[in-house]
Amino acid sequence: MKLLNIDKDVLLKPLQMVSGIVERRHTLPILSNVFLKADGHTLEVVATDLEIQIATNAKLEKSYQGDTLTISARKTLDILRALPDKTKISLEASENRAILKSGKSKFNLQTLPATDFPLIAAKDNAKLDTVKIEQKVLKDMLQKVQFSMAQQDIRYYLNGLLLVLDGDTMRLIATDGHRLSHTSTKLKESAGNRETILPRKTVLELLKLLDGDESTVEIKITDTQITIQFSDVTLVSKLVDGKFPDYKRVIPTDLNNELIIGRDSLQGALQRASILSNEKFRGVRWVLTKNLLKIICSNSEQEEAEEELEVSYQGEPLDIGFNVNYLLDCLSNVGTQDINCALGDSNSSMLMTIKEDSTFQYVVMPMRI
Repeated sequence: MKLLNIDKDVLLKPLQMVSGIVERRHTLPILSNVFLKADGHTLEVVATDLEIQIATNAKLEKSYQGDTLTISARKTLDILRALPDKTKISLEASENRAILKSGKSKFNLQTLPATDFPLIAAKDNAKLDTVKIEQKVLKDMLQKVQFSMAQQDIRYYLNGLLLVLDGDTMRLIATDGHRLSHTSTKLKESAGNRETILPRKTVLELLKLLDGDESTVEIKITDTQITIQFSDVTLVSKLVDGKFPDYKRVIPTDLNNELIIGRDSLQGALQRASILSNEKFRGVRWVLTKNLLKIICSNSEQEEAEEELEVSYQGEPLDIGFNVNYLLDCLSNVGTQDINCALGDSNSSMLMTIKEDSTFQYVVMPMRI
């Protein structure tokens, strides 16, 4: 690569966007590097872990001739962050070395051939479905369901998120077998009909990269791959091959005890009570009587916390247990005033909904305490 003379931020910002997927230790050394390409007035920055690829670009004042380079993502990022703000840098590469200079600072870095970088090509496929959606809508939907994804479950298809296209409706569903989150939105244009499982890492990276604005995200889905384009970012990801559980069967419809409660007061009471919960099982008891909710946590040292909340409840008296973390996860990811809780008996799952989004549903299974 010829001498690249740029402001520090021209390289730092795209590098920060793509480097989240770079593994610190990898069997393939080149996967620790990012791919840089200066072509015309555009600097393209790409990172991949062979499952996901994120590419973004920045504007260059000077025109270049398609020069390419791969360089350590972590080391370059650390160097750029450590340099003073609004500083100029120069980057020059020859053979297997790159020299990064800024003022009186000079860093001599190892490089690997750009021709060896495993770029993932977006696949052309006859079975292609395209979806257009606002960034803020997609980000809000992901935020409301992602916390229910499993982590390192042997049922690998649960370590991800189900995206369902049903004509002009798009649904997102996540479950770890103990709780389930669901939300949906109406699309401006009808898409196809398919069910696709996005990997957990792809979902979490998307949440970091999406802005809360009204600009358009274009999603292209084939049988094995999803490509998501927005702003100056293109994310390409492999899909999880597996059969997701039937989420419709999990969402209860015959719950006749209804409770309305302020989100902030419930969240505060659960956080306080959980201090004395069993560290392993994290159980919390809900004891419901007319317009009153008692929240009780106890542990193996015979310690107990009890909170009382005035609520809107006219149903049957009820004593039911839950995992307190599952309740707190929901409350911290939905920005709302009130939470609606529908309950059956002490052996039935609870359905949590919110007034601001009629499509949001959160099902949490009870636990014996």
